[in-house]
Amino acid sequence: MRDYTEVFEVAQDDLDDLNHVNNIRYIEWIQDISKKHWIAVTSEKIQKSMVWVVRNHNITYHKSAVMGNTVNLNTHIKNSKGPISTRVVEITNHNTGDLLVKSITEWCLLDAKTFRPKRIPDEIKVLFE
Repeated sequence: MRDYTEVFEVAQDDLDDLNHVNNIRYIEWIQDISKKHWIAVTSEKIQKSMVWVVRNHNITYHKSAVMGNTVNLNTHIKNSKGPISTRVVEITNHNTGDLLVKSITEWCLLDAKTFRPKRIPDEIKVLFE
């Protein structure tokens, strides 16, 4: 499953003092959709043996989302090397298609028992291609 997408409406709890979606909420959405993609694609056995941690977030804010907007969250894996996977998340306005936020996050795969970096197995890579 190369891409994973969700669509939902902006809620009151998503807003900051300026009545725009709060920057922290965007980060939560980025992390949530990344986790949901992982869970949708992998087995419970795989999920119990490996965990992901963020190494680096790069987030560019293009436009604001406000109350009543419907947003699309779309994510995919751009590339992987060693234990590092680069994931792209784009958040767009569902009605206009305008890009609101784009994030590029480096995730590091860890062994769930030792918490040491683990090379991404080919069996995992093919699931996201």
